[in-house]
Amino acid sequence: MTCAALLVHRRQLLAGTALLALPAWVRAHHGWSSFDQERPIYLAGKALKVAWRNPHAELELDLAENLSLPADLKQRLLPRQTAPVDGSALLAKAQLPTRRDRRWQIELAPLTRMQAWGVAEIKAGDALELLGFSFAGERGEPVLRVEYLFAQGRIYGLRSAPA
Repeated sequence: MTCAALLVHRRQLLAGTALLALPAWVRAHHGWSSFDQERPIYLAGKALKVAWRNPHAELELDLAENLSLPADLKQRLLPRQTAPVDGSALLAKAQLPTRRDRRWQIELAPLTRMQAWGVAEIKAGDALELLGFSFAGERGEPVLRVEYLFAQGRIYGLRSAPA
């Protein structure tokens, strides 16, 4: 192997090793098709680790100890967004997760969309409520792709831009 080829191989090996050193939730990026959009999941808790960057903001959520569906969830007034989302139907179908994991990886929207909604940067320790979708059948890691974010006394629709 030539010296140049060895140098390229070494760089590829270092890049691959660096990628593997990142937590799985930072490496992961999933399209909507991976998620069960027929079964909206409600989560509430406190943000632990937050990654405020593209391709989308992400965080690790420590679930509330006695997680339950809020009595007012079905009556919450959801903001309009440019995508055709039937938010009322999602609220009516909201369920708690069947899995018992205390920590969930949360995928929010891209930063440009978060800014369009006026979402303040989420910090570790912030209390959040989320409605979104897990992997079909809640298989694999506990990951939630957020459709609606309830934070700082406001509701944000994260599928698309505000209408």
